[in-house]
Amino acid sequence: MVTRKRLRSILTALGLYVMAALLIGYFGVNAFSGNHGLKAKQDIDRQIAALSAERARLNVARAQWERRIALLRPGNLDPDMLDERARALLDYVHPNDLTLMIEAPASAGGRALNSSPAFPK
Repeated sequence: MVTRKRLRSILTALGLYVMAALLIGYFGVNAFSGNHGLKAKQDIDRQIAALSAERARLNVARAQWERRIALLRPGNLDPDMLDERARALLDYVHPNDLTLMIEAPASAGGRALNSSPAFPK
């Protein structure tokens, strides 16, 4: 009889330690990889950095567009800018204008600019 009580007390203590270890392990795993854990915080920090960089790029683009739009306002109308935009939108070229056609750069595997068939060597 004494053996059973002693075995029961040992198994009870062991069971409590195992349950406590499982509970601590569960919370430990969730603290690292859960929805609000350390891994999620690192992902959010990466997203914040990427979005901040994109925001800075978009702010620069917006400032450029605002400068160009300011040149087209009636009080600050720049005739050269107006002429450039009108020609670009209407695909208009004056007969006395000198146009320069520029080819796009060839890809790494493509042919070089000097080897175009329009300009024989």
